Amino acid sequence: MVERAQTPPASEHSQPPCRPCRPCRPCRPCQALALAETVAKAEYDWSRATDCRVLMKRHRESGECVAGQSA
Repeated sequence: MVERAQTPPASEHSQPPCRPCRPCRPCRPCQALALAETVAKAEYDWSRATDCRVLMKRHRESGECVAGQSA
């Protein structure tokens, strides 16, 4: 007779739900920068895409970003 090791239920293996890194409702400047980054990527302009990501990060850290706050 072959004995099998007991495995814990799947719930013990699952990780807690993660919080999104980005707000669910971006503010207008965030939306504009995200769109600009997407356009830059579509045009293979990696420098401009990087600039958009840097500007988005600066915007979010500036305190001007109202993403995730009720308007």
